[in-house]
Amino acid sequence: MRSSAYMLLAVAIVAEVVATSALRASEGFSRLVPSVIVVIGYGISFYLLSLTLKSLPVGIVYAVWSGAGIVLITLVAALLFKQIPDLPAVLGMGLIVAGVVVLNVFSKVSPH
Repeated sequence: MRSSAYMLLAVAIVAEVVATSALRASEGFSRLVPSVIVVIGYGISFYLLSLTLKSLPVGIVYAVWSGAGIVLITLVAALLFKQIPDLPAVLGMGLIVAGVVVLNVFSKVSPH
């Protein structure tokens, strides 16, 4: 059950990254296609996120969802929009990833 929840969470993260990328491309919701992608992507993401909460703790789900989303959207922004993070940004994201790992590996809240 937990592995399927983590699979749903992974798809939710990808949908959120796609939606956020499209949000940048929508130019303030003035472009139709990217705006539609934003709404659909966030809808899918939040729906799948809600399904994961049936079997995983909300704190763990949100930490993984937001942490992975931050790192992935930064990579997408660097590749697509040439927004290259500086060293402090990379270090900060490293700390976020480390925090998510600590939550998942060592926390008693996390389902092991």
